[in-house]
Amino acid sequence: KITENAKKSLASLKRENPRLEPTLAIIQAHNDHLIQEINKKFAEEVGLRVIHIRLPEGSSKDEIVDEIFRLNEDPNVQGLALDLPESLYSSKVLNAVKPEKDVDGLSDANLGRLVRGDAHDCLVPPTVCAVMELLEDLGGKTVLLVGAGGAAGAALQCVLQREGAATRSCRWEAPQLQTQLHHADVVVVGSTKPDDVPLSWIKPGTTIISCSRDLLPEKHNHGQEDNHAAENTVGSLAIAMRMQNMVKTTERWIRSQQHRKWDLHCLKLQPLSPVPSDIEISRAQSPKAVDVLAKEIGLLTDEIEIYGQTKAKVRLSLLERLKDQPDGKYVLVAGITPTPLGEGKSTVTIGLVQALTAHLNINSFACLRQPSQGPTFGVKGGAAGGGYAQVIPMEEFNLHLTGDIHAITAANNLLAAAIDARILHENTQSDKALYNRLVPVVNGVRGFSAIQLARLRRLGINKTDPGTLTEEEISKFARLDIDPSTITWQRVVDTNDRFLRKITVGQANTEKGFVRQAQFDIAVASEIMAILALTTSLQDMKERLGKMVVANDKKGEPVTAEDLGVTGALAVLMKDAIKPTLMQTLEGTPVFVHTGPFANIAHGNSSVLADKIALKLVGEKGFVVTEAGFGADIGMEKFFNIKCRASGLVPSVVVLVATVRALKMHGGGPNVTAGAPLKKEYTEENLQLVADGCCNLQKQIQITQLFGVPVVVALNVFKTDSPAEIDLVCKIAKQSGAFDAVPCNHWSAGGEGAIKLAQAVEKAANQKNSFKYLYSLELPIVEKIRIIAQKVYGAQDIELSPAAQSQVDRYTRQGFGNLPICMAKTHLSLSHQPERKGVPTGFILPISDVRASIGAGFIYPLVGTMSTMPGLPTRPCFYDIDLDPITEQVKGLF
Repeated sequence: KITENAKKSLASLKRENPRLEPTLAIIQAHNDHLIQEINKKFAEEVGLRVIHIRLPEGSSKDEIVDEIFRLNEDPNVQGLALDLPESLYSSKVLNAVKPEKDVDGLSDANLGRLVRGDAHDCLVPPTVCAVMELLEDLGGKTVLLVGAGGAAGAALQCVLQREGAATRSCRWEAPQLQTQLHHADVVVVGSTKPDDVPLSWIKPGTTIISCSRDLLPEKHNHGQEDNHAAENTVGSLAIAMRMQNMVKTTERWIRSQQHRKWDLHCLKLQPLSPVPSDIEISRAQSPKAVDVLAKEIGLLTDEIEIYGQTKAKVRLSLLERLKDQPDGKYVLVAGITPTPLGEGKSTVTIGLVQALTAHLNINSFACLRQPSQGPTFGVKGGAAGGGYAQVIPMEEFNLHLTGDIHAITAANNLLAAAIDARILHENTQSDKALYNRLVPVVNGVRGFSAIQLARLRRLGINKTDPGTLTEEEISKFARLDIDPSTITWQRVVDTNDRFLRKITVGQANTEKGFVRQAQFDIAVASEIMAILALTTSLQDMKERLGKMVVANDKKGEPVTAEDLGVTGALAVLMKDAIKPTLMQTLEGTPVFVHTGPFANIAHGNSSVLADKIALKLVGEKGFVVTEAGFGADIGMEKFFNIKCRASGLVPSVVVLVATVRALKMHGGGPNVTAGAPLKKEYTEENLQLVADGCCNLQKQIQITQLFGVPVVVALNVFKTDSPAEIDLVCKIAKQSGAFDAVPCNHWSAGGEGAIKLAQAVEKAANQKNSFKYLYSLELPIVEKIRIIAQKVYGAQDIELSPAAQSQVDRYTRQGFGNLPICMAKTHLSLSHQPERKGVPTGFILPISDVRASIGAGFIYPLVGTMSTMPGLPTRPCFYDIDLDPITEQVKGLF
């Protein structure tokens, strides 16, 4: 009956979860194969998969515990049972089993719940269940447990007492055993009966149940006519009960896999005035251990890889687990055209999620980009937010993190090395020699690698035996014939190194005179960074890496990373970088940090994968707040036209960040020099300057409206802002079409200072959304560029250089014309001229060159004189950055 019920329950679970394969692992350390066979038989009958781990007889407790730990971490195992010699059932062994996998219910956690009466939350040991199933009404009866100690004995006593029985327990060698046996109504035997204990000590009519593997009958009534041994009920019944427990464990496992309400314990803030430095604020807060944070937001143990105490990679398997979970609301934080005075988009992003989660009890996630070492040591000094709205620990956020940018650098430069090496080898070898080295004989066997077979198929050569290719096919296969003048793939380094903007490679004698001009880009400008930010899976990333066009051959056809045979190696270098990094805000709310493309030379947004995972974790009523780089004309436009196309996600609302003092600069305020005191125009009330500068805010609101998304203006308040200036900005913003405009004080007050912003965002996200792309991908490349220039930047028209037009023609001919556009343009102005603030008009936008990131999936025109390698200023930030050799604390990041 029990087996049949378990079978029906499991079948029902499998119908609701078609990919479910419930698995019970049994660790056995004895040679009794009968028990193994019984377990297997019952499991097959119920519909369970069983893994038997057979350890040698005589295995130590440590060896068993090691095996338990391995199975604890196996996500494919839902239940774990132990069949061991009695001497090995120690507390150390039993408590090594995770409570959620403990189908035998013998861990302290399970026993504690049983003793407390939490029947719904514990598993009763199968032997105890079997004994209780066999016994009838126990009210007022005396039950003696003989030789039944340990966890199972304690559990049995607890359950018997709960059913109204008076229980006693003693050992076989106890002097009072005969007396105890004589007064018992029921005797439960837990271990082998010694020969010197006669059955005559037991009074007639006593029910005897044996739970041991010995010769004592399993159940009989002593002294009655029917005194023969009953069927082997306790042993087989206990195994049936184990299978029933396994069904319960599977039900719980399924529930644990589903999305559940967060049990988030936020950290308290005690803001000081005046506000200390960012690093002082960061260090004054004690972050939660990252595994605690992960558990609070519903991540499973096997879904995180911990880096130190405060960072963890999150595995992509979570997307499969939560694939049926509805997404939350998707919020983008953008800004007005940047000025040296700063607008604080990252600070607003963090303040907003702190307000939503810590103060309004709404699940929310911030998704941010990883800072590049270029700005960190060059001009910016960090990107973790600021004041009481930042990611902590801020020095870990800003320095290395989990090494993703280093992985991108390694992968990028491996491909660069492969290009030059291939050109050298092709130029110095005959077809036959080249072919023999590309397809060598290894251990007497010659064969193509998988990536070489794929190349053969692309070439239309349907052969798998290297010895069967014709001379023409050998030449076609072995020679890429790269035209060095068309190489677009550059080496990268994550440092502002202006002297690498133009270099010469190949000057050593070993390179045999194959010298060419090249350059370095900053690492975050690598196409691999863009791919990482836009990919949707490991398989998608591999395909994108393979499609990267690095040059043309001498016939004008594209040469890809796949042609060079390096795709698999690139994927290996990127296998950990594809996982988002989990961190936290000052108030203990979750943050994903992933990818870091610049918005002026790439698409400037954090990863699609981080957003997708976060949207599942927050749940249908939650919010994911992500940030786009620089002004709305740069990062936001690329977010909508490039990132949303790659992800298929629809934004709910845009938060547009502005400051009074930045608007004053757009209104014609004097230039600002970093480090110099601000002029009075920025520290005293000046309504005219503010009104004049609001033209830039109005333009950015209009740009947002082009995409049909509601916009909320977040006015980042500084102490020098007057109430009249704040009111004026909010009034103009609302008149210009913003859903709302809210002053924010999160920098000085944390999430509490952004509660009104959070409420406005929540209301705006519930408005009707008519999101649309700016242009159709089917339009010609030049027309798409023109639409962005005219509708977003406000240009009169565009002008392509001959080189740019030539590249457009080439990409169109090669079949890349239907890709979105990623404009590489200065972020300091709506135009191509950084000094032109406000809203420039009537200008012609010059397109000096057009390049293609085929793997990332976009065409990127270079506007004016854009550099892909920033330079260090006269006084870089590294002057202030130092390490205390005693405490090992980083100084000077902010």
